[in-house]
Amino acid sequence: MKRVVLITGHYWNSKRKAGFHWLADALWRQGWEVVFLTAALSWLSVIRRDYRLAYPVLQEANQLQQVQIKMWSYVWFTPWHPANLRWDFLNYLSRRWFRLYGKLPLGPVESMISQADLFIFESTPALLLFETFKRLNPSAQFIYRVSDDLRLLRNHPVILDTEEQVASQFDLVSVPSQHIHRLFAGLPNLELHLHGIRKELFLWDYPTPYQPPEYPNIVFVGNSHFDRNFLEQASQLFPNWQFHIIGPIPHLPQRKNITAYGELPFEVTIPYLKYADIALHTLSYSPGVESFTDSLKVIQYTYCKLPIIAPTYLSSSRTHVFYYEPGDANSIYNALIEAQTYDRSQIQTDEIYSWDELVCRWLQITSKNST
Repeated sequence: MKRVVLITGHYWNSKRKAGFHWLADALWRQGWEVVFLTAALSWLSVIRRDYRLAYPVLQEANQLQQVQIKMWSYVWFTPWHPANLRWDFLNYLSRRWFRLYGKLPLGPVESMISQADLFIFESTPALLLFETFKRLNPSAQFIYRVSDDLRLLRNHPVILDTEEQVASQFDLVSVPSQHIHRLFAGLPNLELHLHGIRKELFLWDYPTPYQPPEYPNIVFVGNSHFDRNFLEQASQLFPNWQFHIIGPIPHLPQRKNITAYGELPFEVTIPYLKYADIALHTLSYSPGVESFTDSLKVIQYTYCKLPIIAPTYLSSSRTHVFYYEPGDANSIYNALIEAQTYDRSQIQTDEIYSWDELVCRWLQITSKNST
């Protein structure tokens, strides 16, 4: 039986399901023993009120948790981890200290690491573990799945330095967007792989969560960078249209046609996508936000054949995305009207991967590279 260790910032039992949850699930269903290692959690996370602390990560810290047969969760909780200290001077002073993160004791998961066949790293501070894992298990295959642009996430400079140093040593560097692909251009074993989805979950027959559709239902699913100004203007321009916001988004406008659901289990969100009329990819600008043109959310919206509203700085070749200039009421109005009248039958879904298909592609590549 082969073993894979996924090194991520996500917690296995979180309500929000990210790509690494689905990768773990796909590998498990293909017969792998899976270790889901949650990193970048420390007492600094407590000070910063990290959202993951809403889950029992402190109770499970540094203990192997068997969540089902051949599936393990491990929360690697450390005294500290590399975090952006906001001031350049403090970041400079902390470099040497933060470089030691990858040398901190791993605890009971170390024996599983030394006997693993495959490591899949996400773009997180846990990249500092690469050299330690390589020393513990030099014969394993290493994949770097660059889920996010580390610059956008404002990581500590030592993490950016580490990414630059180790990226070329991976057997495969897999990126989910054209923007991130350009950032890594020239690397050996670089591949563009858009996010996958659990297609069978979307095929189930769910009841609609909406009232009889007299007016369009517009949905947003996400957890950060939300453009609140867009929602303020759009909800006033179309007072009868219903806006449904799913995710832990604080300080939303208070209007009768806006419904905030908070964070929901992933399976619960699917009917909101399947029965919506328009989807929102309305993100506020931060340097590097361009990498979200092909986010998992966009892939899910597309699979449900939803017209998508996005700001102009998220432009792509997708013909079912309609753009607005942030803050401009006229362009917001036009984008929503164009989305409402768009022929959804034109949206193509043939080239969307399932997570199983994506995993098979990775295994083919790493197997070929190892021969």
